[in-house]
Amino acid sequence: MTCLLKRLALLGAYERPALVTAELGGCDDRVRILRPTLRPEFDPELTRLPQLAEARAAWQRQLLLPLAFTGGLASLGIEFAAARLLAPFFGQSLFIWGTLIGLILIYLTIGYYAGGRLADRRPDPTLLFRLTAAAALWTAAIPIASRPILSVAQTGFAQISVGLVLGSLISVIVLFAVPVVLLGMVSPFVIRLRIRHLETAGNAAGAVYALSTLGSILGTFVPVFWLIPTFGTRWTIFILAFLLGVISAAGLYHAGAGRLYLLIPLAIAALGLLSGGAIRAAAYGIRVYETESAYNYIQVIRTGTETQLLLDEGTAVHSIYDPTTLYTHGYWDDVLLAPDFGSGRVPGRVALVGLAGGTVARQFTAIDGPIPIDGVELDPKIVDVGRRYFDMTEPNLHVTVADGRYWMASQAGRYDVILIDAYRQPYIPFYLTTREFFESAKAHLAPDGVLAINVGRTPTDHRLVDALSGTLNAVFPRVFVIDSSQRFTNSVIYATASPTTVDGFRARAQAETNPKLQPIVAEALAAGNVRQVPPNGIVFTDDLAPVERLIDQIILSYIRTSR
Repeated sequence: MTCLLKRLALLGAYERPALVTAELGGCDDRVRILRPTLRPEFDPELTRLPQLAEARAAWQRQLLLPLAFTGGLASLGIEFAAARLLAPFFGQSLFIWGTLIGLILIYLTIGYYAGGRLADRRPDPTLLFRLTAAAALWTAAIPIASRPILSVAQTGFAQISVGLVLGSLISVIVLFAVPVVLLGMVSPFVIRLRIRHLETAGNAAGAVYALSTLGSILGTFVPVFWLIPTFGTRWTIFILAFLLGVISAAGLYHAGAGRLYLLIPLAIAALGLLSGGAIRAAAYGIRVYETESAYNYIQVIRTGTETQLLLDEGTAVHSIYDPTTLYTHGYWDDVLLAPDFGSGRVPGRVALVGLAGGTVARQFTAIDGPIPIDGVELDPKIVDVGRRYFDMTEPNLHVTVADGRYWMASQAGRYDVILIDAYRQPYIPFYLTTREFFESAKAHLAPDGVLAINVGRTPTDHRLVDALSGTLNAVFPRVFVIDSSQRFTNSVIYATASPTTVDGFRARAQAETNPKLQPIVAEALAAGNVRQVPPNGIVFTDDLAPVERLIDQIILSYIRTSR
């Protein structure tokens, strides 16, 4: 109807016969005008219609390629933001990433197909800019709409309810369907609008794909290396929505009610300002601090006199600090027994791969004095948190921010004790569980040194402990395990080349004269769960280390038996 009115206006506004053509913006054709001389009695305002239509069409054509670029930027940025939005509640496992990427690709596929068909039926740039405006507004609503859903997920974890957790995960991922489908429509729509002659169709399509891909590249790097670490996940989503809203509003400015469309970016900014508050409530205790880094969602809570470090979904405690006591009654205490599986002497040098808040470093220093300790931590923000909230200020602690395996291969020295405690809960990075990594660690141990590994488990399921013990047995002649019997369901595996036996360990431990270490010895020996583990045929390698699948099986088994 709009195109028809434009044609009638053009034909009715002129009186002298001649032949000219006028392009009508948004009508996708040309009108043959037979009367180029303006009738004097005609309303002068109506004569501006073709000029306005042409101006709008030219303006929108100029914005098509920037829109393709912004659409690519937003679609990839939304994918990374979605993963980070889920991390505080569902973690960042391989399966979460696989599910998310697969669904995003499905959404884009739907968008490509639907966009191509719609562009052929209605090749109107105004329609395209309205679609991207809707995508911008929906994207901005995601951080707000997802908050109550994710709260249900946290309740599901507390109640060990698979239905609540899985339902929440699916609901949040589905929230991203609408904007990603709409963004998928951008490229085919822009290509259709830019093809003016068949001879230049390839150039038109190539330019769109090039700019869209360039936007996707920036949508990968900018959120990961700048936006998320600097502003957080929610503000990253709002920034992406705002950029998309600005270009959409610009494309719609010359349309009807154009100034009203300028409210789109303003509405998105308002949503961002109104979306403050905590990322996630504390599951227990008092939340003291929370932040996001390039690697983790970090939360510090306080319960009584104890401060605890939680990461991502918060189902495990990564560090403990209590100014009233040296002891944690957890696996951190058991790590201090590692020298008794070797020489029995005070260690001359210790390495902690997975330093976290420095609990073990503080304990080693308090018990054995200022021995040199190298602490390796991947996340610099965790190091800052450790110094601020966990009294990680020992002068003998040298902190290196690096990946544990890279550090082991390139910077490690020689140590009497090496602890591997590098969980990205609930998973251990697979490359820190393989025979090749353990061989590298062994090369940095003193002849009677000890490699200790913290391993999570359930009260009755030791499959992960068995898998890592079997792999260690392929590298070390002797492997031992102590199951923590107090607050946490962890085990510590000790591997050594020293000619140690369980009886030898007990004898050294019982002869301990350090009064600060004696309570830990008494607690471990009273439980009576020190054992040597023989080879069991399980060996993880760099090529095959199904750690995540094994841990997921353990979690599901625990849920089934706990219901």
